[in-house]
Amino acid sequence: MNTENEHPNIRIVLIDDHTLFRSGIKALLARQKGFEIVGEASDGLTGIKTVRQTDPDIVLLDLDMPVMNGRETLAQILSVRPQQCFVMLTVSEDGDDLLECMRLGAHGFLLKNINADFLTESIRNAAEGNNVFSPEMMANMVQSLIKPAKPVEENRLDELTARELEVLGYLAAGHSNKIIAHSLDLAESTVKVYVQNILRKLELTSRVQAAVYAVQHKVPLPPEKE
Repeated sequence: MNTENEHPNIRIVLIDDHTLFRSGIKALLARQKGFEIVGEASDGLTGIKTVRQTDPDIVLLDLDMPVMNGRETLAQILSVRPQQCFVMLTVSEDGDDLLECMRLGAHGFLLKNINADFLTESIRNAAEGNNVFSPEMMANMVQSLIKPAKPVEENRLDELTARELEVLGYLAAGHSNKIIAHSLDLAESTVKVYVQNILRKLELTSRVQAAVYAVQHKVPLPPEKE
């Protein structure tokens, strides 16, 4: 069974100005199957060049760096590589930072104090196109989103079926299609159809936007369980 051929390594570029942090991430991922660091950079400008040269699946990007910070780097790369997957890494728990990065197009926002298993699982989920958050960040994002919603946007939720609304809640919690399928006893392909319907009905283009929309409009999150 050629499972490794069926599932090639996730190619990663790491952009962070702290040498020790980069070394730690590289050492961690080197011990895991399925990951390959194809490039690294200590600032945003160098990172842009590295991403262009290596064509990675995922960019792990520090939020606060000299020369060019993470938000600027994110915007610059996405302007020419709109499909590039980014996961932001930070020590900041600022919900406004998270929101700005997600609106720019990042797939995830992780605190640097997360454990190794959560990081590797988050990278895999992000590589599948899912949004990923450190658990602590969800409450902070909610705080940043407490503002009146536009009535016309509010009405769009009425177009969703009960099941689509339930799936939207799982998206807001940062769950992958696989986890949603398992939790709701559905086929993963069925979940994909629900996600496509949600994006179409809400006039959104990504599941990240759907997650932000859901939190902004107070869509119920799923109950927490193992």
